Amino acid sequence: MALEDRYGLTLSTTSAEAAAAYREGMDLLLAAWTGAAEAFEQAIAADPDFALAHIARARIHTFYQQGDVARKKATLARELVARNGSEREKRHVETLALAIEGQLPAALASTLKHLEAFPRDAIVMSLPMGAFGLFAFSGMADHDQARVDLCGRYAHHYGDDWWYLYNHGWALVENNDLARGRAMIERAFAIREANANAVHGLLHAMFEDGSVDEGDALVDRWIPSYDRSGILHGHIRWHQALGALEHGDAARALKIYAEVLQPSVTRAPPLNAITDGASLLWRLQVYGHAVPEELWNAADAYAQTAFPRSSIPFADVHMALFAAATHNHAALAERLAVIEQRLAEGKLPAGHVVPTLFRAMSAFADGDHRGCVGLLSPVLDEIVRIGGSHAQRTLIEDTFIVALMKSGDLPRARAMLEARLHRRPSPRDARWVAMAAN
Repeated sequence: MALEDRYGLTLSTTSAEAAAAYREGMDLLLAAWTGAAEAFEQAIAADPDFALAHIARARIHTFYQQGDVARKKATLARELVARNGSEREKRHVETLALAIEGQLPAALASTLKHLEAFPRDAIVMSLPMGAFGLFAFSGMADHDQARVDLCGRYAHHYGDDWWYLYNHGWALVENNDLARGRAMIERAFAIREANANAVHGLLHAMFEDGSVDEGDALVDRWIPSYDRSGILHGHIRWHQALGALEHGDAARALKIYAEVLQPSVTRAPPLNAITDGASLLWRLQVYGHAVPEELWNAADAYAQTAFPRSSIPFADVHMALFAAATHNHAALAERLAVIEQRLAEGKLPAGHVVPTLFRAMSAFADGDHRGCVGLLSPVLDEIVRIGGSHAQRTLIEDTFIVALMKSGDLPRARAMLEARLHRRPSPRDARWVAMAAN
């Protein structure tokens, strides 16, 4: 009898032990839970020729910026699957390999084609999902809708599956269908609480509907079950820090930073580490709270090591925050020159938004608030193109609003704040409205 994965797809391995370990690894990977790498290693040990276990392990290496070993494993997976894999497995391996190699447009095209034939190949379907997925980093202005459309297209293939429900729910939340999206994520969480992705999705829903105190209580209750090495551990605590800032509690936000986010203690993948760290410190500063210089310097030193060269626009924008906050104009100019060259060559998916953000953040940090407003005004509606989530990108809108207030354009700031308050309650925005009324 043929061995299958959890979604009923045939596996080429003849080892029941390898298949069982692979199924366990799938669940842990899709839940952003600890132990996935070890499970895939067990599958490989049980069957060294099992290509899908190799490519899944390679994907986890990619999360942690271990590109050389990831690419070697991807090459091996291609060789193995060519010898003994099914057509589904060959296409699965190739799609993941393209993503691992950084060929993101090709990986996205391959994903969409693959799902037409194999819609229940959940690991492949996971590639375009999420704030750091192929859709988010495509440069598309409508990637929020694209995720909703993809989930809707294949809904009948998944039914009440906890992984699918989370992804569809999160896609809906990001696309402003909050009530329906939150209900789906809550269902996913009820089915499997050992699911960091579901908790993460609920925190986004709670951010968007203004129930940040509920989110804070959720994390306090749930986080003891999640090991610090979990890929989303730091980011989930980052959401708590955002909630603290809603209430003006800079001390608590800095405490969370010190406990789990700063480079000396974080166990997060590099992309999570630099984006969570930079965005929290920048928010503190923009909101008028003092940030010790040594925190910026230590975080910047780590970031320069993790991302020494221009890469995905989302990472580059956060590198701009480090350069702006530390007033390192030389570093900003150097990276900006590379980005503008990529733009000129048509190799920058997010387009002109990225260099504009570099200049705007630098202007803000240098006290040129009017200049910041002038730079950001034409691109605010295109910020979505850099990827990430709405909660993450709110940093840019917050910077713009504060720049408006500091440059004396109070009516415009007040109008934006009132529009936001119409969407969701926010103690911070309410305080800002009062400031803008004076």
